[in-house]
Amino acid sequence: DDGLTAQQKNAVRSAENYISVMGFSRKGLIGQLSSDYGDGYSVDDATIAVDSMSIDYNEQAAKSAKNYLGVMGFSCSGLVDQLSSDAGDQYTKEQAKYGAKAAGACD
Repeated sequence: DDGLTAQQKNAVRSAENYISVMGFSRKGLIGQLSSDYGDGYSVDDATIAVDSMSIDYNEQAAKSAKNYLGVMGFSCSGLVDQLSSDAGDQYTKEQAKYGAKAAGACD
């Protein structure tokens, strides 16, 4: 038994669906799951669900970076800023730098 409630297990399933389609930071994924416009889980349930998963956020940042570069051009610093901004994807600066480099935006 993983100790998760039914709500938390459902939130894990939702989170797995989201990250299979696009990149999400930890903060972004919790926000999506707990948003009134998203899934509407409580912040506590969303946080517990996300933290129970083993997610490689560097890999998620690379996925997000590749999506951005597929749509428009970014400088290395511009892409890192987009990925790490509170108004953007909310990755840590380190995750954002990894993602931008992995996507080919940085030397």
